[in-house]
Amino acid sequence: MRPLTDDETKTMFEKLSKYIGENIKHLVDRPDGTYCFRLHNDRVYYISETILKLATNISRDKLVSVGTCFGKFTKTIKFRLHITALDFLAPYAKFKVWVKPGQEQSFLYGNHVLKSGLGRITENTNQYQGVVVYSMADVPLGFGVAAKSTQECRRVDPLSIVVFHQADIGEFIRSEDTLT
Repeated sequence: MRPLTDDETKTMFEKLSKYIGENIKHLVDRPDGTYCFRLHNDRVYYISETILKLATNISRDKLVSVGTCFGKFTKTIKFRLHITALDFLAPYAKFKVWVKPGQEQSFLYGNHVLKSGLGRITENTNQYQGVVVYSMADVPLGFGVAAKSTQECRRVDPLSIVVFHQADIGEFIRSEDTLT
């Protein structure tokens, strides 16, 4: 495991800021200790520094993962968030979307959110803004990108896409072999 380079850190933080804005500082400076991001096999892990010190006793070729996988870098050096980061993104999300109970299963199967399944949306959400998708019971289901702004959502037809699907908790079952 190695620290991220400046370019990798910038790319990853730009992606995270689409979802949680300036709340990124809450991920690193936590009251329960210091946390950091480390790269291992093109995947970025979020790990406490105390566990990181313990992990140095394991050789790189034997280490599968340590900490929480936040995402991975593609071959074109773009950062792709994994659903395993949802527990850390959801509390700090600036823009949220709540889906109706009938739309939850469709979203969990990897489909986009339609206007007919939209329960609520955070005010002043811009188009192409990163959003965290919740059920009406405030359970985080995944994240996506707003296809329409809040104002546009009010006047579009019911079959229009309002949130593009990015990741959902159903991926734990559908893609369990690629998450680690």
